[in-house]
Amino acid sequence: METSRRPDHQPAAAASGGPAQAPAEPVLAGRTALVTGAASGIGRACAQALAAAGAHVHVVDRAGGAAERLAKEIGGTPWVVDLSEPDVVDTLPADVDVVVNNAGIQHVAPLHEFPPDRFALIQRVMVETPFRVLRRTLPGMYERGWGRVVNISSVHGLRASPYKSAYVTAKHALEGLSKVVALEAAEHGVTSNCVCPGYVRTPLVENQIADQARTHGISEEEVVGRVMLERSAVKRLIEPADVAEAVLWLCGPRTGHITGSSLSMDGGWTAN
Repeated sequence: METSRRPDHQPAAAASGGPAQAPAEPVLAGRTALVTGAASGIGRACAQALAAAGAHVHVVDRAGGAAERLAKEIGGTPWVVDLSEPDVVDTLPADVDVVVNNAGIQHVAPLHEFPPDRFALIQRVMVETPFRVLRRTLPGMYERGWGRVVNISSVHGLRASPYKSAYVTAKHALEGLSKVVALEAAEHGVTSNCVCPGYVRTPLVENQIADQARTHGISEEEVVGRVMLERSAVKRLIEPADVAEAVLWLCGPRTGHITGSSLSMDGGWTAN
C-alpha cells in the first residue's frame, strides 16, 4: 500500500492545500535585556535563551573574557564590571525591556563566626545591586508600557539552611524587593517575579560537590543524593537551561498576569 509523505521542507498548511504560514516572530524580537552574572551558570543560560528569543542581551559580569566571548556568541554587548562597587550600576544601560537579576556569591560559616565584611558584601551584590539596577531601568519600562523583571532567587529565598546566614538573608530580601516592584509596576505593564531553584548544576555547585566528596570521603554521587538533595523529592541537579526556560516563559506574551510570584523549581523541597 502506498503512503503519502510530506517533504520535510514543505509547510504543513501548504501540504494540505492551505496557505503557507510564515515562521512566527521570536517572542522577544526588538526587545533588549540585561542579565547580571551572565558569564557562567544560570546567567549564561538566561542570556543564551533570551538572545535565541530575539532580544539583544547586555552581558554583565566581572569575568571579562567569559563575558566578551558569550556576548560575541549571542550577538550581545559585554559589560565588564564588579557589582560589589555600587556606583558601577550607573555605567550600565538604563534603556532595557527585560532585567534578570542573577549575580550572586556564597559564603558558608556558623553565624557567630561569619565575617561581617563578607555578610555586607553579599547583601551589596545580591540586594543593593538589584535595587540599583531596577531604580535605573524601571522608568524606561514605565515609559514604554512594558517590561519584565525576573529575579533569580533560590529555594533559600523561601526556606533556610544552617551556615548560610548571608545568602538566606539576601535571597529573602530579594523576594521582598520583587514583590514591591510587582505592586508599583503593575499599572505600567511591568511584571516582577522570582524564580527559586534548588541546587543547579553550575561551576560553583560542582566545585562544592568535589570539595564535600573529598572532605567526607564519599563519592560525588552520594554528595548530591544524600547531602545536597536530601530534602528534594527529585534526586538530580537542575540544569541551568531549565531555569533559563522558566525565565524566558515569564518574559513571554501570555504571562502579563503573573507578577509578585515566586516560581519554585526545587524538586519538591518546599513541599515538605
